[in-house]
Amino acid sequence: MIVIPAVDIKDGRCVRLLQGRMKDETVYSDTPWTMAKRWEDAGARLLHIVDLNGAFEGRGVNDSAVREIIDHVGMDTELGGGIRDMARIDALLELGIGRVILGTAAVENPGLVRAAIEKYGPERILVGIDARNGVAATRGWAEKSGVPAVDLGLRMKELGVTRIVYTDIARDGMLTGPNIAETERMARETGLRIVASGGVSSIDDIRELMKLEPLGVDSVITGKAIYEGTLDLREAIEVAGGKR
Repeated sequence: MIVIPAVDIKDGRCVRLLQGRMKDETVYSDTPWTMAKRWEDAGARLLHIVDLNGAFEGRGVNDSAVREIIDHVGMDTELGGGIRDMARIDALLELGIGRVILGTAAVENPGLVRAAIEKYGPERILVGIDARNGVAATRGWAEKSGVPAVDLGLRMKELGVTRIVYTDIARDGMLTGPNIAETERMARETGLRIVASGGVSSIDDIRELMKLEPLGVDSVITGKAIYEGTLDLREAIEVAGGKR
């Protein structure tokens, strides 16, 4: 299993939110690239970046901070937040982002998902399914789509998607443990590769998610736990890689 540290960017700074609420933020660094470098030094080989302003505004807002991350670290990157058209996808991949994550667009403009996969392939185009009580949310988690998360996963699979980032909004930033049951359900019912996200708080959570690897849950994103110190990233990477 791959452990992916997260760097969430709001107003140019590295922050963490509670359940996606923009008003409930904790600032960890004024220079996101320094946090990215810290996680790379701990052994991470893939970084998850979120443009939080972009997710709400539907456009790239923190590109200067993203560019600094790319300039300072050598690990692969993925980015989500405010990606709503092909021009934005083109720009991010040209900037050096390894793979992009479409969230709101997956619900509101599925044709973009299909076109992006046809152009770049499913390895570089992921879909983020952010669920609250089993229903997908959009526009920075602020709006309910009315679409059951599993149904959205199946729709995306029909469009050529092979991997999704699945986030349980109620768990995100709360350090209460991931929603194992819903993550397992998503994997079983869709057959997609799953990047689990939301609620990871300890090494025990990593071990629990590792039990779902045979179902396709092969990666996990961790954010607040590594910032608050309840999870040691280096240890998590070693355990997930079978080295401990």
